[in-house]
Amino acid sequence: MPSHIIQTRENTSLPARIARSAATAEGAHLSTEDFGDWLAERGRANTFRVERIPFAELDGWSFQESTGNLVHRSGRFFTVEGLHVTEDGEPYGDGPYAEWYQPIIKQPEVGILGILVKEFDGVLHFLMQAKMEPGNPNLLQLSPTVQATRSNYTKAHKGADVKYIEYFVGPNRGRVIADVLQSEHGSWFYRKSNRNMVVEAVGDVPLLDDFCWLTLGQIHELLRRDNVVNMDSRTVLSCLPFADASDGALLSDVELHSWITGERTRHSVRAERVPLESIPGWKRGDSTIEHEEGRYFNVVAVSVQAGNREVTGWTQPLFEPVGLGVTAFLTREFGGVPHVLVNARVEGGFLDTVELGPTVQCTPDNYAHLPEAERPRFLDTVLRAGPDRIRYEVVHSEEGGRFLNAESRFLVVEADEADAPLDPPPGYAWVTPGQLTSLVRHGHYLNVQARTMLACLNATAVRTP
Repeated sequence: MPSHIIQTRENTSLPARIARSAATAEGAHLSTEDFGDWLAERGRANTFRVERIPFAELDGWSFQESTGNLVHRSGRFFTVEGLHVTEDGEPYGDGPYAEWYQPIIKQPEVGILGILVKEFDGVLHFLMQAKMEPGNPNLLQLSPTVQATRSNYTKAHKGADVKYIEYFVGPNRGRVIADVLQSEHGSWFYRKSNRNMVVEAVGDVPLLDDFCWLTLGQIHELLRRDNVVNMDSRTVLSCLPFADASDGALLSDVELHSWITGERTRHSVRAERVPLESIPGWKRGDSTIEHEEGRYFNVVAVSVQAGNREVTGWTQPLFEPVGLGVTAFLTREFGGVPHVLVNARVEGGFLDTVELGPTVQCTPDNYAHLPEAERPRFLDTVLRAGPDRIRYEVVHSEEGGRFLNAESRFLVVEADEADAPLDPPPGYAWVTPGQLTSLVRHGHYLNVQARTMLACLNATAVRTP
């Protein structure tokens, strides 16, 4: 490597290098204009097929006789169990329900979500993968370099090696830029975490099929397109160490941490795993586990063929939400400084009582039958927002390895004092994106939806070195 490049790298802060990549709209290897053709070509180069099947046709999966839990014969991967959640708080909960039952995914192992980065022409590029997941609405989306459960990369499935895994585990991995345990969906996973990593490569990196190098600016452009950048990429990107100055924030960092601690102690949440067959309000058929009122989500089974995966064919259960979700930040400026309104959310599967979520995070159809006073706060403000107040709107899907067609409208909506007051209701606080960047360096502060929203906020911000 030329000495002037080494010297430049040593003299440039990591946030400045990331900002330079974010400000670079075209990469050294693949243009943004050509990305769509590249992704379509990767789709044509492989065989993908997903079919719904009855539970009886699942290979290796069965309902446990004693509990009704859906388990794999290997004892690995994950199980679908029942969950009983009760919440006592001051005030008594923030939603219409203080007790409920539901199916939940229990997957105790920690997976790796890792993006490899490397400089080309003095600009950081990110190694991204065109990865098929059976639950993706369009099957193929842009995933991290490595997206693998421990069962995957230890080859419990007896499949091929996970590509590039050596850059994230073992003694010869590269320079670690970010490495933090983050929660999965607290509404659908029981205390599940993944290791979110960004690692800078040392030396040459072979470019394999289905992978491409993109600048952060290019990825930010793709985050403005529906169902292109997958959830695992979004959560890793949120962990990048952008400059996190909190100048002008309404709450100091100490006050913000104190507020979060207060919210965690304000709620008392008990989440108990129970047999799947015993949860009231849910019924099991030949092909679906569903709520008696047709709300929330279903548990279904699929058969999958994917020519470029470590295992090319398998069957598995998936959770399928009922309806399109809405995930939104309300935003205001105070003293010229942008703030977003976060919600301290209770979700049954969280390791701690609450994590910070967006202002609104729900599926509106699940609340359509309720009186207005019991609908999620600020939902109607978001749904009524005109185009002149919407600063960002894209449909993103959730993790396609466990969830089928789980799509949400992700929005950033400009608000005023009438919509979202300076002094928000209990459970809500105004914070700056920089404060979120600081918090996300630590695990279990921002839920997965808030981390997606942070990645989207970074995509809409113009950052120059």
